[in-house]
Amino acid sequence: MTTLGTSDLDVARLCLGGNVFGWTADEAASFAVLDAYAEAGGDFVDTADVYSAWAEGHTGGESEAVIGRWLRARGNRDRVVVATKVGMLGEGGLDNLRADTVATAAEASLRRLGVDHIDLYYAHQDDPATPQEETLAAFDALVRAGKVRHVAASNFTAERLASALAIAEREGFAPFVALQPHYNLVERSYEEDLAAAVAGAGLSAVPYFGLARGFLTGKYRPGVEVASARASAASGYLDERGLRVLAALDEVAAAHDTTVAAVALAWLAAQPTVAAPIASARTVEQLADLLPVLELELKAEEVARLSAASEPTAG
Repeated sequence: MTTLGTSDLDVARLCLGGNVFGWTADEAASFAVLDAYAEAGGDFVDTADVYSAWAEGHTGGESEAVIGRWLRARGNRDRVVVATKVGMLGEGGLDNLRADTVATAAEASLRRLGVDHIDLYYAHQDDPATPQEETLAAFDALVRAGKVRHVAASNFTAERLASALAIAEREGFAPFVALQPHYNLVERSYEEDLAAAVAGAGLSAVPYFGLARGFLTGKYRPGVEVASARASAASGYLDERGLRVLAALDEVAAAHDTTVAAVALAWLAAQPTVAAPIASARTVEQLADLLPVLELELKAEEVARLSAASEPTAG
């Protein structure tokens, strides 16, 4: 278990991504994945109001609704840390961080999840058109009302994150306790300045696309066709650098008798500011490849080997 930033939330080392629930995983498959995750000791589930508005016939909120029905069916709300987000749902004009949007979206998420509070509520993306004071005051109102325990940011720059934290401190608003960045073994721009900003403020990172849209599961190899909604994006990593990373992952996975996916996530979890990488699974079989990260500890030299393999200029 690890504590998220300055919050009182203790979570498992793997956050289960809910983007597939109600989209590429129907309700029965979603329940099976959620059950298996919980049985393995997982307790941290990430979703958003926009999941899965991009799919034909969907308007958003599908993932939240599936998770809400699972929580009710299993009666385990108190054992699960639920994170969701606001700010990207174009349906109804909820793709901003204005005060009225935050309030409206939070109520809708609470209703779909069937809960009386959200444990971690993210600003899904920055909204430069809305004063940060307005957004943070709206988040603070939710915390004071007991509808949200803690607030966080996703897809913020280091400058905007620092600005939001300074405003929250000045005004006495509930501060962001975590950042959700795009970060994995082949996407490392987070390390340039965001990592220092997160560390300096005592926050935690909860990286999304922890497996690079599936590339870091190891199933994408030269000449191999993968049936997945993310296949084209994942295959884009299959270059010289990507092959180096896969080779290093194969070596470390073999040394631990574990899966490539678990090693990739363990590398993320070993980074100084990272609390729990996010990864999703459409099936129980896919989840089984991820679960070893809950216990897997890489040696320092293995972390260094993987880092070196993913450097753009690695030989």
